Amino acid sequence: MKLSISKILAVFVSLIAYASAATAQDFKPVLLYDIGGKFDKSFNEAAYRGVERFNQETGIAFRDFEPNSETQYEQALKRFARRKADIIVAVGVGYSVAVRNAAQRFPDIKFTIIDGIVDLPNVQSITFKENEGSFLVGMIAGMTTKTGKVGFIGGMDIPLIRRFQAGYQQGVTFTNADVDFIENYVGTTPAAWNDPIKAAEMAKSQYARGVDVIFSAAGPSGLGVINAAKDDGKLAIGVDSNQNHVQPGSVLTSMLKRVDLAVYQAMQEARDGTWAPGHRILGLPEGGVDYALDEHNASLITDEMKARLDDARAKIIAGEIIVSDVAGSNAGH
Repeated sequence: MKLSISKILAVFVSLIAYASAATAQDFKPVLLYDIGGKFDKSFNEAAYRGVERFNQETGIAFRDFEPNSETQYEQALKRFARRKADIIVAVGVGYSVAVRNAAQRFPDIKFTIIDGIVDLPNVQSITFKENEGSFLVGMIAGMTTKTGKVGFIGGMDIPLIRRFQAGYQQGVTFTNADVDFIENYVGTTPAAWNDPIKAAEMAKSQYARGVDVIFSAAGPSGLGVINAAKDDGKLAIGVDSNQNHVQPGSVLTSMLKRVDLAVYQAMQEARDGTWAPGHRILGLPEGGVDYALDEHNASLITDEMKARLDDARAKIIAGEIIVSDVAGSNAGH
């Protein structure tokens, strides 16, 4: 029996499709969120967008988990490791100890931790230069304030969030050296990420003291700051995801932290066989941080402001402006 060329080609294409489907079914990625839920409009939601992009582009299903407390971190990591996940991506510095313990227990499983650093042969650590992105939104705050007072509200008082504050404060003074700076932190435990009421109270207190722009690096708690800005007729700056749409006209801009890019790249590399352990840092040159500009805040950012921001971005990338990650330092230029 002779097969026509068209039939042979059809069989060949079918075999390729079958092999691709089998490969897709065999690859098992997992995403573990931080406390606050996947739709927090901030950090976790950025991670979710990354895994959704991976799913849409590859057709590969993923599993994810939303913990209610830090006590569930290690349990979840080990549960998915026992199920032979191909890669487990854990988002949040709070996972650091849990990832270390799980990775030592399951040396054949690939782990990627975002915002933490774990030095093991089966762990990839991805951190960001939040200070560089925060410098840009600080510049915007410094160029926008009319009262000469700007504020910062952090979530949990940890070195990571102090890095946001440091960059922001340097950006403010880079454009406006005479600005007064007020800071508050929601708390010192993970509960600080999920207390928008307390964050709103802090914001209202700052606004009452003359502050007219507040940058909140507080996860879901930051939504309280944005709502307070709307209530008081002031301005807020969002974080992690683009939050300009949350209260259009009241959100000056958002400091973008591309957690979505980190999640997407980790899963793509694990699937393609190019995943590697070690520490990767995503800053302005890598497209890991930036400020958000869209239809919701276009009227708040002038062409002159954009030109100054473009110039500063280029100089940071070129090393002509050094943004410290330590609070109280001045940007070198």
